Formats: sequence, structure tokens, C-alpha cells
Amino acid sequence: MPKLLAVLFALYLSTTQAQECPTWTSERARIEVTQLRESLTRWDEHYHRLGISLVADEIYDQSREYLKYLQGCFSLHGVDNPLASARGPIDHPIAHTGVAKLIDDQAVARWMNGKQDIWIQPKVDGVAVTLIYQQGQLVQLLSRGDGRQGHDWSRHVPYLASITRTLPQPLDITLQGELYWRLDSHVQSTAGGIGARGTVAGLMARKQLTDDLGAGVGLFVWDWPEGPATQLERLAKLAELGFADSQRYSVAIASQEEAAHWRRQWYQSALPFATDGVVLRQDSRPPAQRWQAKAPHWIAAWKYPFRQALAEVRDVHFRIGRTGKITPVLQLKPITLDDRRITQVNVGSLARWQSADIRPGDQVAISLAGLTIPRLEQVVHRTVQRVPVLSPASEQFHPLSCWQPSHDCEEQFIARLTWLSGKHGLDMPHVGVATWRKLVEAGLVNNLADWLALTHAQLHPLPGLSTASAARLLQGVGHARARPFHQWLRALGVPATLNVELNTDWSSLTARTSSQWSAMPGIGSTRAEQLQAFFNHPQVQALAAQLVAQGIEGFHRAQ
Repeated sequence: MPKLLAVLFALYLSTTQAQECPTWTSERARIEVTQLRESLTRWDEHYHRLGISLVADEIYDQSREYLKYLQGCFSLHGVDNPLASARGPIDHPIAHTGVAKLIDDQAVARWMNGKQDIWIQPKVDGVAVTLIYQQGQLVQLLSRGDGRQGHDWSRHVPYLASITRTLPQPLDITLQGELYWRLDSHVQSTAGGIGARGTVAGLMARKQLTDDLGAGVGLFVWDWPEGPATQLERLAKLAELGFADSQRYSVAIASQEEAAHWRRQWYQSALPFATDGVVLRQDSRPPAQRWQAKAPHWIAAWKYPFRQALAEVRDVHFRIGRTGKITPVLQLKPITLDDRRITQVNVGSLARWQSADIRPGDQVAISLAGLTIPRLEQVVHRTVQRVPVLSPASEQFHPLSCWQPSHDCEEQFIARLTWLSGKHGLDMPHVGVATWRKLVEAGLVNNLADWLALTHAQLHPLPGLSTASAARLLQGVGHARARPFHQWLRALGVPATLNVELNTDWSSLTARTSSQWSAMPGIGSTRAEQLQAFFNHPQVQALAAQLVAQGIEGFHRAQ
């Protein structure tokens, strides 16, 4: 088992953290590990004592694995008991075991190898409990606690109408299961966990429930420690006693492929509860009195793909758009999320980055918006060593800045060119940011009209631009020349207007005052000032003069 766990841990790290250990001094490593351990302790206390989840469950799990990773790198192993704050004053009749986590189908196959009579169940996402029945009456409900000792939640029993409180037979039995928040046709793959576990944990932390709140709590019994000898018999008897879900959502399997099938089936199907994976159980197990509060060999969990992943920030870059908007972009150590390799994420705005104070070395939570676009959720851990990051001066960039690739202006200038050649501009096929960057770096394009005069002789020796690419570029230039005047205006970045006819000529537009612009339907005073400022800006007028010289439609009467 130790060897297997070491292999699984190494495989886990390959998908979440780089294999190489950080190049920290021993002192910094000690401080980083201490700070991470304190964060985890704080999260544990909030969850177990207050029923509040400060981070997503999977971010918590990854953070705890990250702690193990750092401890292994720097030989800083300590006593880390995530359930320490959950420990209660009451002994469990039977200890709650943990579950080993299997990270992929190969790990599942290895776990199943040599085992017989294996069953699979959904891993219900709730809070674990012990239920004690005497003479068929539910007399005690205990929280899992640390697996050995829990808290008495029996005060909530009268309000938990969905839980069987009286068995059809006067039995003395102890059951283990999961209190969950009842959901209507919940599909985990699309809806996620929606905080269901935290909802139940919060309710159980209350001094008293109400009938309405208690009615929202369900129970999934996943074990009868001292029940019949086989899982088939246990499930049948549980169904007789009123716990039909245990049988309904348990399937005997014989291969990893079958396990994968049911994992996928339950992940994508409507269920009455949230789940975070599947649980594999071997039919035979030791006598209940020998169970311990740690992961045994006969139970394992195969969790669903992460919806959020922990990623380390390598660097912070700043993109400057056509209108001067500054967008921070975090460069990440590569991570895999839903089979996608992610190396960077857009922060959204300069103000958000400044407020979050994200620096290289920080750990952030990443999700996928619409299952495709990486999205920053939050900063999870801040590195102790705060690397200075110099951001662009926001006042330096605006809609009328950077018409040439001068100092600090190359990024916005190339963004202008990219807009110009895009579908919202002159629609020049195969001409994008990479092509413009080559031309700018070669000194061939120094304003928004230089490209109109490019020749094959200038493009032929350009590194990274093939003969075919050069031909397509020149063909695009020819098509762009024939575009109508209104399309050229959009390409140059004229401030957007609603229902206003701009299909006239350049000199007429430059002659309009702010008052004349604002008198037109759909144009307010702010947009009117922007339009007048654009058409009368010296750089824009100089650009218009070049377009006159190139014979572009609509610019023939510009002065």
C-alpha cells in the first residue's frame, strides 16, 4: 500500500503541480509551509465548527495535496489532521473509515486487480453521519467528527422528515451514511456541486432546525458495518428497512471499463443529490470492530474531473487593447482542466488585479467558463515572497493613444492593426496579430496606412513569413483598397454610433462640431465629444492624408 500511494501521489502531482520542487531556501520553505498549513487549519475550523466552506471542496483537496508536496520537497513533515477541529465528545460505535483516492482509470484498474465482488456507488456530496437505532427507533445521530468521535446531532432528528426514524422491524443496528441536500434532477456535469455539501454542513451546525429546512435534507446509507455478510444481502435488507436508495444506486462491476461507465453515467445523469465521484467497495471486509479512522484497502473513491484547478502564477503580463484598455493576464504553470491544457488566464481588469494583488508564486483557482474559456475564480494562497510587478500607467493609454509603435505603444498599436484587418474592420483573410507583429518588428509598418504600400520585394526576405503568406497578405491589401468608406471608418476605430449615417466623406465628418454631432439621433453629449475628438485628432488627420494619397474611397476630399 505505501508504494501504491506513492505512485498515486506522483501521478496526482503530474496533473496539478510541476514535478520539480521550488528553488526556495530552507527558511522560506518553512514559512511557506507554515502559512499554507495555517490556511488549511482555518478552512477546517470554519467548515467543521460553523458549517462554512471558504473554498470549493476540490480546491481544498488540491491545497492539502500541495501541502504534502511541499512537505515532501523540503522534509518538513508535521502532524496534519484535517479532522482535528471536527472531533467531538462522543465515541462512534464503529469507526468511520476514510477512502483512498484514485486519480485515473489506470489507478482504478490497479486497485481492482486481484479483488472480487466489487460494487460501485455514487459518492454523495454531503456530510457523513452515524445513525443508531434501538428497537427500530432512531435514537442518536452523530457527526463523523474525526472518524472516532463526533458531535451529537440528535436534536435535529425531529425535523428530518425525509430520514427513516422508525424501522419496520424492532432492530438494534448502526448505520453509516451521508446527509445530503435534496435536489431536483441534478446533473453534476453541468450544474456542479452548487454548494450542496456546505448547505447541509451549515444546517447541522445550527442549534435548531425548522420543519421546512429539515425537509430539504436527505439520507444515503452507504454502509451497514455489522449487517449481512455480502453486499447483495446488505442492500436488499436495507431496502426492506426503508433505505431503497442504497440498493437503487449500487451496481456490481467486474472491470475498470464498467467502473468508468457508471462514473460517466452518474456524472451526466439526473440524480436527487450532488455527487463528487464514485465509491468502489469490495464485498468482503474485516469485522466492524476492527475498522479504523483511516483509508482501508477495501474502499476507494474515483472523483469526477476537477471543475476548478489550483494553478501557480509564473508571471503577470499586461495586454493593451485598441481602445487603451489594460488587461492583466496571468501566466501559469501548465495545468489540465477537463482535458484542456491551460497556461494563462485573463484577470479581467487592471482594477481587479490591483485589488487581488496577484504576484508570481501565488496559487489561484481556475475554472472554465462555458467549458472552454479559463476563468480566474480567486487567489487561494499568497506566496510569502511578494515579487514586484510593474503595471502600465493607465492614464497613458486611451482611445486616441498609440497610433505608432513608439515606446510602450507597440501593444496598443498592434491591437489597432488587428482590429483593422478583422471581420469588424476590413475583413482581410489570414491577416492577424502574428502577421502584424512580424511587420512591425521588421519596421515595415509604422502607422495604420503603411501596409497599403507593401511590395513583394519587401515581404520576400521577412523571417517567418512564407511566400504563400506574403501572397495572401498582398491579396488582402488589394481587397482592402476596394472596401467602402463606412467599412474603413469602422476599421480605423471611429467611436461607435447608433443609427447614424456615416457613409458620406471624410471632410464632411471632420467639419462637424460637438453640437452638430449631439443633434443627431442616438448620439449623446459624451459620444459627440468623442466623435469630434477622433476626427480632429492630429494623428488621425495625418492618417487620413495618407489614405487620400492611396486613393481610398471617401478620403478624396479630406484637407
